[in-house]
Amino acid sequence: MAASEEWIDIGSASELGQQTLKPIEAGAVKIALSCVNGAFGAVHNACNHVGGPLGEGALDGDYIVCPWHQWKFHRVSGLGEPGFEEDRVPAFPVKVENGRVLLQLKPTKRQKKPHEPHPLARPIRRADGPIRVAGISTTAMDKGAPRYSGSDDLLGIALKGAEAQGCETQLIKLNDLKFRACEGYYSKAAHACTWPCSITQMRPKDELTPVYEALVHWADAVIIATPIRWGQASSLYFRMAERMNCIQNQVTTHNRVLIRNKVASFIIVGGQDNVQGVAGQMLGFFAELGFHFPQFPYIAHSRGWAAEDMERNVAEVRTSEELHKGAADLAERTVALARRLLDTEPAERIVRGGRKAHALD
Repeated sequence: MAASEEWIDIGSASELGQQTLKPIEAGAVKIALSCVNGAFGAVHNACNHVGGPLGEGALDGDYIVCPWHQWKFHRVSGLGEPGFEEDRVPAFPVKVENGRVLLQLKPTKRQKKPHEPHPLARPIRRADGPIRVAGISTTAMDKGAPRYSGSDDLLGIALKGAEAQGCETQLIKLNDLKFRACEGYYSKAAHACTWPCSITQMRPKDELTPVYEALVHWADAVIIATPIRWGQASSLYFRMAERMNCIQNQVTTHNRVLIRNKVASFIIVGGQDNVQGVAGQMLGFFAELGFHFPQFPYIAHSRGWAAEDMERNVAEVRTSEELHKGAADLAERTVALARRLLDTEPAERIVRGGRKAHALD
Protein backbone atom coordinates (compact mmCIF):
# COMPACT_ATOMS: atom_id res chain seq x y z
CA MET A 1 0.00 0.00 0.00
CA ALA A 2 1.66 3.23 -1.18
CA ALA A 3 1.39 6.12 1.30
CA SER A 4 -0.45 9.17 0.01
CA GLU A 5 -0.72 12.72 1.37
CA GLU A 6 -4.04 13.16 -0.43
CA TRP A 7 -7.15 13.35 1.69
CA ILE A 8 -9.93 11.13 0.40
CA ASP A 9 -13.57 12.04 0.97
CA ILE A 10 -15.20 8.85 2.28
CA GLY A 11 -18.65 10.23 3.05
CA SER A 12 -20.95 12.33 5.16
CA ALA A 13 -19.99 12.60 8.83
CA SER A 14 -23.63 12.50 9.91
CA GLU A 15 -24.31 9.32 7.94
CA LEU A 16 -21.07 7.54 8.80
CA GLY A 17 -21.46 8.49 12.45
CA GLN A 18 -24.71 6.56 12.72
CA GLN A 19 -22.73 3.30 13.06
CA THR A 20 -20.11 2.88 15.75
CA LEU A 21 -18.15 0.42 13.57
CA LYS A 22 -18.36 -0.55 9.93
CA PRO A 23 -16.11 -1.80 7.09
CA ILE A 24 -15.52 0.62 4.22
CA GLU A 25 -13.18 0.88 1.23
CA ALA A 26 -10.97 3.88 0.56
CA GLY A 27 -9.53 3.46 -2.89
CA ALA A 28 -8.63 -0.23 -2.91
CA VAL A 29 -7.88 -0.35 0.82
CA LYS A 30 -10.29 -2.01 3.25
CA ILE A 31 -10.77 0.02 6.41
CA ALA A 32 -12.48 -0.54 9.76
CA LEU A 33 -14.08 2.86 10.43
CA SER A 34 -15.34 3.63 13.94
CA CYS A 35 -17.12 6.56 15.50
CA VAL A 36 -17.54 7.20 19.24
CA ASN A 37 -19.14 10.44 20.45
CA GLY A 38 -18.52 12.01 17.05
CA ALA A 39 -14.80 11.13 17.00
CA PHE A 40 -13.75 8.93 14.09
CA GLY A 41 -10.99 6.32 14.00
CA ALA A 42 -9.70 4.33 11.03
CA VAL A 43 -7.57 1.19 11.06
CA HIS A 44 -6.88 -1.50 8.50
CA ASN A 45 -9.70 -4.02 8.29
CA ALA A 46 -7.49 -7.14 8.50
CA CYS A 47 -6.73 -8.51 11.96
CA ASN A 48 -3.12 -9.45 12.75
CA HIS A 49 -4.09 -12.98 13.73
CA VAL A 50 -5.48 -14.63 10.58
CA GLY A 51 -6.94 -11.66 8.74
CA GLY A 52 -10.38 -11.45 10.34
CA PRO A 53 -12.55 -8.49 9.23
CA LEU A 54 -12.25 -5.99 12.08
CA GLY A 55 -14.95 -3.76 10.64
CA GLU A 56 -17.47 -6.56 11.12
CA GLY A 57 -16.59 -6.93 14.79
CA ALA A 58 -17.73 -4.98 17.84
CA LEU A 59 -16.42 -2.21 20.07
CA ASP A 60 -15.32 -2.80 23.64
CA GLY A 61 -14.75 0.76 24.80
CA ASP A 62 -12.18 2.12 22.38
CA TYR A 63 -11.04 -1.33 21.27
CA ILE A 64 -12.26 -3.18 18.19
CA VAL A 65 -12.91 -6.85 18.91
CA CYS A 66 -12.21 -9.09 15.92
CA PRO A 67 -15.32 -11.18 15.14
CA TRP A 68 -13.26 -14.28 14.40
CA HIS A 69 -11.09 -14.88 17.45
CA GLN A 70 -11.65 -11.81 19.67
CA TRP A 71 -8.26 -10.16 19.27
CA LYS A 72 -8.51 -6.46 20.22
CA PHE A 73 -7.01 -3.32 18.65
CA HIS A 74 -7.44 0.35 19.55
CA ARG A 75 -9.83 1.91 17.09
CA VAL A 76 -7.67 5.05 16.62
CA SER A 77 -4.04 4.03 17.20
CA GLY A 78 -4.32 0.42 16.01
CA LEU A 79 -2.40 -0.77 19.09
CA GLY A 80 -3.26 -4.10 20.65
CA GLU A 81 -5.09 -4.19 23.97
CA PRO A 82 -3.07 -3.50 27.17
CA GLY A 83 -0.33 -6.07 27.48
CA PHE A 84 -0.35 -6.74 23.74
CA GLU A 85 0.65 -3.33 22.38
CA GLU A 86 3.37 -4.93 20.28
CA ASP A 87 0.58 -6.26 18.09
CA ARG A 88 -0.50 -3.30 15.98
CA VAL A 89 -2.67 -2.92 12.89
CA PRO A 90 -2.13 0.03 10.53
CA ALA A 91 -3.96 3.20 11.59
CA PHE A 92 -4.93 5.94 9.14
CA PRO A 93 -5.21 9.71 9.68
CA VAL A 94 -8.86 10.74 9.64
CA LYS A 95 -10.60 14.09 10.16
CA VAL A 96 -13.91 15.88 9.63
CA GLU A 97 -14.16 19.05 7.52
CA ASN A 98 -17.33 20.77 6.42
CA GLY A 99 -19.42 17.79 7.48
CA ARG A 100 -17.36 15.33 5.43
CA VAL A 101 -15.09 12.57 6.70
CA LEU A 102 -11.64 12.69 5.11
CA LEU A 103 -9.07 9.91 5.28
CA GLN A 104 -5.43 9.83 4.30
CA LEU A 105 -3.87 6.63 2.97
CA LYS A 106 -0.75 7.17 5.02
CA PRO A 107 -0.92 4.34 7.57
CA THR A 108 1.29 3.49 10.49
CA LYS A 109 3.17 0.23 10.09
CA ARG A 110 1.60 -3.11 10.87
CA GLN A 111 3.53 -4.78 13.66
CA LYS A 112 3.13 -8.36 14.79
CA LYS A 113 4.33 -9.40 18.19
CA PRO A 114 6.47 -12.52 17.86
CA HIS A 115 4.42 -15.53 18.91
CA GLU A 116 5.95 -18.94 19.40
CA PRO A 117 4.17 -21.31 17.02
CA HIS A 118 2.00 -23.93 18.66
CA PRO A 119 3.81 -27.30 18.88
CA LEU A 120 1.13 -28.89 16.66
CA ALA A 121 2.04 -26.44 13.87
CA ARG A 122 5.42 -28.09 13.30
CA PRO A 123 6.11 -29.82 9.96
CA ILE A 124 4.64 -33.30 9.71
CA ARG A 125 7.53 -35.74 9.52
CA ARG A 126 7.26 -39.35 10.57
CA ALA A 127 9.96 -40.32 13.06
CA ASP A 128 11.81 -43.58 12.50
CA GLY A 129 10.57 -46.61 14.38
CA PRO A 130 7.95 -49.35 14.31
CA ILE A 131 4.35 -48.94 13.22
CA ARG A 132 2.47 -46.78 15.72
CA VAL A 133 -1.19 -47.44 16.49
CA ALA A 134 -3.42 -45.09 18.48
CA GLY A 135 -6.61 -46.38 20.04
CA ILE A 136 -9.34 -43.83 20.77
CA SER A 137 -12.09 -44.70 23.22
CA THR A 138 -15.21 -42.56 22.92
CA THR A 139 -17.12 -44.17 25.80
CA ALA A 140 -18.50 -41.79 28.42
CA MET A 141 -18.86 -42.97 32.01
CA ASP A 142 -18.53 -41.87 35.61
CA LYS A 143 -14.84 -42.26 36.43
CA GLY A 144 -15.73 -42.64 40.09
CA ALA A 145 -17.96 -45.62 39.33
CA PRO A 146 -16.45 -47.35 36.29
CA ARG A 147 -18.43 -50.02 34.47
CA TYR A 148 -17.69 -52.60 31.80
CA SER A 149 -17.62 -51.21 28.26
CA GLY A 150 -17.78 -53.63 25.37
CA SER A 151 -16.24 -51.18 22.91
CA ASP A 152 -13.38 -50.41 25.31
CA ASP A 153 -12.83 -54.12 25.97
CA LEU A 154 -12.50 -54.89 22.26
CA LEU A 155 -10.30 -51.83 21.71
CA GLY A 156 -7.93 -53.14 24.37
CA ILE A 157 -7.80 -56.52 22.61
CA ALA A 158 -7.07 -54.78 19.29
CA LEU A 159 -4.20 -52.77 20.79
CA LYS A 160 -2.73 -55.93 22.35
CA GLY A 161 -2.96 -57.52 18.91
CA ALA A 162 -1.04 -54.59 17.43
CA GLU A 163 1.61 -54.90 20.14
CA ALA A 164 1.97 -58.60 19.34
CA GLN A 165 2.90 -57.51 15.81
CA GLY A 166 5.71 -55.32 17.14
CA CYS A 167 3.79 -52.02 17.07
CA GLU A 168 3.95 -49.16 19.51
CA THR A 169 0.50 -48.37 20.85
CA GLN A 170 -1.20 -45.54 22.69
CA LEU A 171 -4.66 -45.50 24.26
CA ILE A 172 -6.54 -42.20 24.43
CA LYS A 173 -9.77 -42.10 26.40
CA LEU A 174 -11.84 -39.05 25.49
CA ASN A 175 -13.63 -39.49 28.81
CA ASP A 176 -10.37 -38.54 30.59
CA LEU A 177 -9.91 -35.33 28.60
CA LYS A 178 -11.48 -31.96 29.29
CA PHE A 179 -12.04 -30.31 25.94
CA ARG A 180 -14.46 -27.74 24.63
CA ALA A 181 -17.04 -28.39 21.98
CA CYS A 182 -16.43 -26.80 18.58
CA GLU A 183 -17.35 -23.12 18.82
CA GLY A 184 -18.28 -22.68 15.17
CA TYR A 185 -15.40 -20.61 13.84
CA TYR A 186 -15.97 -22.20 10.43
CA SER A 187 -19.49 -20.76 10.48
CA LYS A 188 -17.95 -17.27 10.56
CA ALA A 189 -15.60 -17.86 7.62
CA ALA A 190 -13.55 -20.75 6.24
CA HIS A 191 -10.31 -18.96 7.14
CA ALA A 192 -11.49 -18.47 10.72
CA CYS A 193 -11.14 -22.23 11.23
CA THR A 194 -7.38 -22.69 11.61
CA TRP A 195 -4.78 -25.38 12.11
CA PRO A 196 -4.00 -25.86 14.91
CA CYS A 197 -7.57 -25.47 16.11
CA SER A 198 -8.33 -21.91 17.22
CA ILE A 199 -9.63 -23.21 20.56
CA THR A 200 -6.39 -25.14 21.13
CA GLN A 201 -4.29 -22.07 20.34
CA MET A 202 -6.25 -19.68 22.53
CA ARG A 203 -6.98 -21.99 25.46
CA PRO A 204 -3.87 -23.91 26.56
CA LYS A 205 -5.91 -25.87 29.12
CA ASP A 206 -8.05 -27.43 26.38
CA GLU A 207 -7.06 -31.10 26.38
CA LEU A 208 -7.79 -32.25 22.83
CA THR A 209 -4.12 -31.75 21.94
CA PRO A 210 -3.20 -35.44 22.53
CA VAL A 211 -5.80 -36.46 19.93
CA TYR A 212 -4.48 -33.99 17.35
CA GLU A 213 -0.91 -35.04 18.16
CA ALA A 214 -1.74 -38.72 17.67
CA LEU A 215 -3.77 -38.39 14.48
CA VAL A 216 -1.63 -35.85 12.64
CA HIS A 217 1.91 -36.46 13.91
CA TRP A 218 2.41 -39.71 15.83
CA ALA A 219 0.20 -42.53 14.59
CA ASP A 220 0.42 -44.57 11.41
CA ALA A 221 -2.96 -46.10 12.23
CA VAL A 222 -5.86 -45.28 14.49
CA ILE A 223 -8.61 -47.55 15.82
CA ILE A 224 -11.69 -45.71 17.07
CA ALA A 225 -14.12 -47.51 19.36
CA THR A 226 -17.65 -46.32 20.09
CA PRO A 227 -20.80 -47.57 21.76
CA ILE A 228 -24.10 -47.08 19.96
CA ARG A 229 -26.21 -44.36 21.56
CA TRP A 230 -29.74 -43.93 20.20
CA GLY A 231 -28.64 -45.37 16.88
CA GLN A 232 -25.57 -43.12 16.61
CA ALA A 233 -21.96 -43.02 17.75
CA SER A 234 -21.35 -41.64 21.23
CA SER A 235 -21.67 -37.96 22.09
CA LEU A 236 -17.93 -37.86 22.87
CA TYR A 237 -17.19 -39.16 19.38
CA PHE A 238 -19.18 -36.32 17.82
CA ARG A 239 -17.57 -33.72 20.08
CA MET A 240 -14.18 -34.94 18.86
CA ALA A 241 -15.31 -35.15 15.22
CA GLU A 242 -16.55 -31.55 15.24
CA ARG A 243 -13.13 -30.42 16.46
CA MET A 244 -11.49 -32.34 13.60
CA ASN A 245 -12.92 -29.79 11.16
CA CYS A 246 -9.68 -27.83 11.52
CA ILE A 247 -7.83 -30.77 9.92
CA GLN A 248 -10.31 -31.15 7.10
CA ASN A 249 -10.56 -27.39 6.49
CA GLN A 250 -6.85 -27.11 5.64
CA VAL A 251 -7.71 -28.71 2.30
CA THR A 252 -10.21 -25.93 1.60
CA THR A 253 -8.15 -22.97 2.75
CA HIS A 254 -4.59 -24.04 1.97
CA ASN A 255 -4.85 -27.11 -0.29
CA ARG A 256 -2.89 -28.86 2.46
CA VAL A 257 -3.56 -32.49 3.37
CA LEU A 258 -2.45 -33.17 6.95
CA ILE A 259 -3.39 -36.87 7.00
CA ARG A 260 -1.32 -38.84 4.49
CA ASN A 261 -0.63 -42.58 4.28
CA LYS A 262 -2.50 -43.26 7.52
CA VAL A 263 -5.07 -45.96 8.29
CA ALA A 264 -8.30 -45.89 10.31
CA SER A 265 -10.53 -48.73 11.46
CA PHE A 266 -13.47 -48.94 13.85
CA ILE A 267 -15.07 -50.94 16.67
CA ILE A 268 -18.81 -50.43 17.17
CA VAL A 269 -20.73 -52.05 20.02
CA GLY A 270 -24.20 -51.33 21.34
CA GLY A 271 -27.42 -52.63 22.77
CA GLN A 272 -29.30 -50.92 19.96
CA ASP A 273 -29.19 -51.42 16.23
CA ASN A 274 -27.99 -49.23 13.33
CA VAL A 275 -24.45 -50.59 13.18
CA GLN A 276 -24.15 -49.83 9.46
CA GLY A 277 -25.45 -46.28 9.93
CA VAL A 278 -22.84 -45.60 12.61
CA ALA A 279 -20.11 -47.22 10.52
CA GLY A 280 -21.16 -45.26 7.44
CA GLN A 281 -20.82 -41.94 9.23
CA MET A 282 -17.42 -42.84 10.67
CA LEU A 283 -16.10 -44.14 7.36
CA GLY A 284 -17.35 -41.07 5.50
CA PHE A 285 -15.90 -38.66 8.01
CA PHE A 286 -12.46 -40.25 8.32
CA ALA A 287 -12.30 -40.58 4.53
CA GLU A 288 -12.79 -36.80 4.35
CA LEU A 289 -9.84 -36.35 6.70
CA GLY A 290 -7.66 -38.39 4.33
CA PHE A 291 -7.42 -41.80 6.03
CA HIS A 292 -7.20 -45.14 4.22
CA PHE A 293 -9.16 -48.22 5.31
CA PRO A 294 -8.26 -51.90 5.41
CA GLN A 295 -10.53 -54.48 3.83
CA PHE A 296 -13.52 -54.91 6.20
CA PRO A 297 -12.60 -51.79 8.21
CA TYR A 298 -14.83 -52.35 11.23
CA ILE A 299 -16.12 -54.98 13.60
CA ALA A 300 -19.45 -54.52 15.35
CA HIS A 301 -21.95 -56.14 17.66
CA SER A 302 -25.60 -55.41 18.37
CA ARG A 303 -28.51 -57.63 19.38
CA GLY A 304 -31.00 -55.26 17.83
CA TRP A 305 -33.52 -52.63 18.81
CA ALA A 306 -35.80 -55.00 20.73
CA ALA A 307 -33.00 -56.41 22.93
CA GLU A 308 -33.49 -54.31 26.07
CA ASP A 309 -31.88 -56.86 28.42
CA MET A 310 -28.55 -55.04 28.52
CA GLU A 311 -27.09 -57.41 31.08
CA ARG A 312 -27.24 -60.17 28.50
CA ASN A 313 -25.74 -57.93 25.84
CA VAL A 314 -22.80 -57.05 28.12
CA ALA A 315 -22.24 -60.69 29.03
CA GLU A 316 -22.29 -61.70 25.38
CA VAL A 317 -19.58 -59.22 24.41
CA ARG A 318 -17.48 -59.98 27.46
CA THR A 319 -17.47 -63.75 26.82
CA SER A 320 -17.47 -63.85 23.02
CA GLU A 321 -14.34 -65.50 21.66
CA GLU A 322 -15.41 -64.53 18.14
CA LEU A 323 -15.58 -60.81 18.95
CA HIS A 324 -12.24 -60.86 20.75
CA LYS A 325 -10.61 -62.69 17.87
CA GLY A 326 -12.32 -60.27 15.49
CA ALA A 327 -10.73 -57.33 17.31
CA ALA A 328 -7.28 -58.89 17.03
CA ASP A 329 -7.89 -59.64 13.35
CA LEU A 330 -9.01 -56.05 12.76
CA ALA A 331 -5.74 -54.84 14.24
CA GLU A 332 -3.83 -57.23 12.00
CA ARG A 333 -5.57 -55.91 8.87
CA THR A 334 -5.06 -52.33 10.00
CA VAL A 335 -1.36 -52.78 10.69
CA ALA A 336 -0.81 -54.70 7.44
CA LEU A 337 -2.20 -51.79 5.40
CA ALA A 338 -0.18 -49.28 7.43
CA ARG A 339 2.99 -51.22 6.61
CA ARG A 340 2.17 -51.24 2.90
CA LEU A 341 1.49 -47.52 2.92
CA LEU A 342 4.77 -46.78 4.68
CA ASP A 343 6.55 -48.56 1.85
CA THR A 344 4.80 -46.21 -0.59
CA GLU A 345 6.32 -42.81 -1.24
CA PRO A 346 3.57 -40.25 -0.65
CA ALA A 347 2.70 -38.09 -3.64
CA GLU A 348 4.07 -34.57 -3.45
CA ARG A 349 0.66 -33.21 -4.30
CA ILE A 350 -2.77 -34.73 -3.77
CA VAL A 351 -5.58 -33.76 -6.11
CA ARG A 352 -8.52 -32.16 -4.34
CA GLY A 353 -11.24 -34.68 -3.73
CA GLY A 354 -14.68 -35.14 -2.28
CA ARG A 355 -16.55 -31.97 -1.38
CA LYS A 356 -13.20 -30.20 -1.26
CA ALA A 357 -12.69 -30.51 -5.00
CA HIS A 358 -13.35 -26.78 -5.46
CA ALA A 359 -10.71 -24.23 -4.57
CA LEU A 360 -11.93 -21.50 -2.21
CA ASP A 361 -12.86 -18.33 -4.10
